[in-house]
Amino acid sequence: MEFIGESQNHDGSETDKKKKKKRFHRHTPHQIQRLESTFNECAHPDEKQRKQLSRELGLAPRQIKFWFQNRRTQKKAQHERADNCALKDENDKIRCENLAIREAIKRAICPNCGDSPVNEDSYFDEQKLRIENAQLRAELERVSSIAAKFIGRPTSHLPPLLNPMQVSPLELFHTGPSLDFDLLPGSCSSMPVPGLPPTQPNLALSDMDKSLMTSIAMNAMEEFLRLLQTNEPLWIKTGDGCRDVLNLESYEKTFPRSSSRGGKHHNLRTEASRSSGVVFTNASTLVNMLMDSVKSAELFPSMVAASKTLAVVSNELHLMLEELQVLTPLVATREFCVLKYCQQIENGTWAIVNVSYELPQFVSHSRSYKLPSGSLIQDMSNGYSKVTWMEHVEVEEQEHVHVHEMFQDSVRKGLAFGAERWIATLQRMCERFASLLEPATSTCDLGGVVPSPEGKRSMMRLAQRMVSNFCLSVGTSNNNRSTVVSGMDGFGIRVTSYKSQHEPNGMVLCAATSFWLPISPLNVFNFLKDERTRPQWDVLLDGNSVQEVSRMANGSHPGNCVSVLRGFNASTSQNNMLILQESCIDSSGSLVVYTPVDLQGLNIAMSGQDTSYTPILPSGFAISPDGTGSNQTGEHKGGEGGGSLITVGFQIMVSSLQSAKLNMESMETVNNLISTTVHQIKTTLNCPSTA
Repeated sequence: MEFIGESQNHDGSETDKKKKKKRFHRHTPHQIQRLESTFNECAHPDEKQRKQLSRELGLAPRQIKFWFQNRRTQKKAQHERADNCALKDENDKIRCENLAIREAIKRAICPNCGDSPVNEDSYFDEQKLRIENAQLRAELERVSSIAAKFIGRPTSHLPPLLNPMQVSPLELFHTGPSLDFDLLPGSCSSMPVPGLPPTQPNLALSDMDKSLMTSIAMNAMEEFLRLLQTNEPLWIKTGDGCRDVLNLESYEKTFPRSSSRGGKHHNLRTEASRSSGVVFTNASTLVNMLMDSVKSAELFPSMVAASKTLAVVSNELHLMLEELQVLTPLVATREFCVLKYCQQIENGTWAIVNVSYELPQFVSHSRSYKLPSGSLIQDMSNGYSKVTWMEHVEVEEQEHVHVHEMFQDSVRKGLAFGAERWIATLQRMCERFASLLEPATSTCDLGGVVPSPEGKRSMMRLAQRMVSNFCLSVGTSNNNRSTVVSGMDGFGIRVTSYKSQHEPNGMVLCAATSFWLPISPLNVFNFLKDERTRPQWDVLLDGNSVQEVSRMANGSHPGNCVSVLRGFNASTSQNNMLILQESCIDSSGSLVVYTPVDLQGLNIAMSGQDTSYTPILPSGFAISPDGTGSNQTGEHKGGEGGGSLITVGFQIMVSSLQSAKLNMESMETVNNLISTTVHQIKTTLNCPSTA
């Protein structure tokens, strides 16, 4: 009886196992084929797509979800195996080359005596091969360590070399100074749209480097899309509702490997924000502009101080250097070496992700690291695009890289470098480019000549060059041209100089300073751009009036325009000077930039000719909210007040000779010019001199 009871128990357990096995569901070939085709189009289907597949295939939505998760894991494992195979093949290739070299050395014959080389030479050749092996091994370990941060484990585990020679990595790779954009040849651009051949890379990359970069970019894209498609608890709405801020605690739980960098530095600060908006440009055009380093710098002149493509890994993946700025001498620039990867998610939708990539020869002095950031661009039927922008950076706060207390709120709240500023600038600049296609109109004329379409484009190109030049002159970037002549003096004025290779040709002196006013940014902008109030602050006019003689709108806001102003001397009733001015405003900030021009140069522009050789020396103002409660349009949040942060910059020609030396008289002139202007503005607006 005991035996029978045991047998029954055994049979019962076997029955339970069979029941459990019956729960396993094997998909039909039709289901697998349909799921695979969907996966090739979109590896991350949303809930609506999963429900549609569920209805078509007769599967539960949970089964669809698990299938895609498993398929993505399988795909990732395939890429990792491919990386391991590539590294192994590379290592085997190196060993074979070394063996071939050794055999060639053994069979070498001296051309003088016909004998084989002496043993000492063979010894030194063998030592040279060992050093090369050590260098290659150090390179493999470097790329493996970089990959480990993104993939979670090293891409390969290399067998130890026989009798490796101890060579310090510091002897093999020297670490250069801060990012220098002039060390490399000119920028190369490549369109990510299929069918266009990629440009030849400037930086030589091995197959191993390309494989690693591709793996890092794909992992960054996966994290970027997950962050964009998730709301709470990862993202928290700000009080004004214009942007989302990342919940760092929730992020570290969701992406523990990406946030592991924070444990190494106690003074590491994270800035992460997300914002979206509608842009007046179709998606494919916008993708091409963002993937081109030159065009993207033109698109964001107030934010991108420098941009250069180092290498084109593939048509969709570029290696770039970027330097981002705030228009003030009081905030240091941020430098990044990034991988920029473009992927079409579905028809009419593209994603562009940026992620930092560490190169030994390029070290950022700002110690900034960009985690997966970028934009999702969705085409709309009316020629517009919806853009969702995300910025996620880690900044190591250092004593020598100081942010002035005037800008601390703006920087630490993510307003200065955050997603909202990128979206606002993108919307305004796309409006500006679209206005080039509109018919030429002018509220006034200059000498009876109304700009033609060609003249309008030429005028706006000249104004764009003027604005870009001004933005470089007031920032802290020294990579392009300028040399710091005098740091921040007692009045907070920073003076730099550069030898202009363009028009005008010679030595130029730039001075810039920033100050705060307890007035809304909109009111400050209206005061500075209005030609009727200009004599109250422009010391060069000596109190004489100014008349607007031509005006071209370049955006929906009435303050976005390019104007030609004429100084008027009441005693002589003659024109003293002509001034080209561009004013622009959005929710993140505003600019009023101007330059003196002669009548001949202005006629060249208005006739549609090339303005590349028209001399300009831009000066002007950059205005932004101080981050204490008001936005750029002057509206106050929750009854709280807010002021404005104003940066003023002037440029003067010291000498027409590039070899000229600066003198104290030039320094005093530019310092007096800028300090008098600030005093005039504060006095006119009834602000205390200490503000």
